[in-house]
Amino acid sequence: MLRVNRDEALAWSLDEVIERWYKLYGGHPLVDLYRREMIDDEARFKKVEEIVQVWRMRLFDISWLMRNLNETIARAANKEDNCKGRYWEGRYYSQALLDEQALLSCMMYVDLNPVRADMCNDLISSDFTSIQTRIKAYQQSKNQHKPPSVEIDHHSIANQPKSLIPFGASQDKKAIAFTLYDYLELADWSARAINPNKRGAISDKEPKLLNALGIDQEAWVDVVKNFRRHYSNFAGSKMALQECANKHDHCWYKGTG
Repeated sequence: MLRVNRDEALAWSLDEVIERWYKLYGGHPLVDLYRREMIDDEARFKKVEEIVQVWRMRLFDISWLMRNLNETIARAANKEDNCKGRYWEGRYYSQALLDEQALLSCMMYVDLNPVRADMCNDLISSDFTSIQTRIKAYQQSKNQHKPPSVEIDHHSIANQPKSLIPFGASQDKKAIAFTLYDYLELADWSARAINPNKRGAISDKEPKLLNALGIDQEAWVDVVKNFRRHYSNFAGSKMALQECANKHDHCWYKGTG
């Protein structure tokens, strides 16, 4: 799951775009001259601006990100198998998340992939998932805050993985609206619901997040199992999908039913 901040990227200065681009890729002879302050005419400076504008657009473009990611993986896989040629079957598939319900559903769908595929029984054993990283960071936070005379509310500990967008207990303005504790509670409940082999019984108590967002339990489990099949290019509540379809001059989008 990605958050694309187009407005922030468009606000970057010329020098900041160049600095970000040079961390990832090769440069351009004209831009090299600009960095050495050797551009002294308007025509060449305009050309530098044109080049950097292309870089700016690519730095927040999902297609460009996927191209880089897929190419890197394909090269590594082909080298490992000692072969050449096409590695990926087709283009990547993406969905825009329109509201908190879609955000929560998609996060859970991705985090529970190993559980749903019966590759593991525990969230902590879900290798290569964000939820495993979050749980480990949460446990580490609890271990670091153990002074006997001080009582700590572990539910609101903001020490979360820097590589991931934090949850609501953080002061970050971009933080996800839910608390980490509520998300972990829902994830554990959902894992038990979709995988009967998971240790422990399903609680009769409805998870706080489902209640807060007004999501039916059966509908939630179905979405977590089949998120991609539930929606097409856009995902969200019925109202959010109808509003989005309106804006794009469509009668409806898949998922409004």
